[in-house]
Amino acid sequence: MAKQYQAYQNNSVTTATPGELTLMLYNGCLKFIKQARKAIEENNHQVRNEYIQKSQNIIRELMVTLNPEATISQEMLPLYDFAYQSLTQANVHNDLERLSEAEEIIRQFRDTWKEVIQTERRRQYGQGAKA
Repeated sequence: MAKQYQAYQNNSVTTATPGELTLMLYNGCLKFIKQARKAIEENNHQVRNEYIQKSQNIIRELMVTLNPEATISQEMLPLYDFAYQSLTQANVHNDLERLSEAEEIIRQFRDTWKEVIQTERRRQYGQGAKA
């Protein structure tokens, strides 16, 4: 069953549009933040560090893919940086509040991006399309 799931995941990634890949990154980041939250609550420093670093790697990837000439990118970059720094502080200080700050920013980006994808699909394929 694990092999089938892995094959499904690989197929999902290889057939996804750039917009869907970005949505997957946001969802992955939120998943890792949730796992880091659990590790903080359980006072498991090693697991906390692992999942916060995974979240930070995703944020770094989102940052480097921004078009520096686009106005929206110039507005997004400081928010990504703030989320990244909040994760650093959450990791160093075992701080759920800082983790929540990063989580909220990424959740808002994810929700906005999901709406963009849904709007684009409705425009292309009609009202029934969902992300």
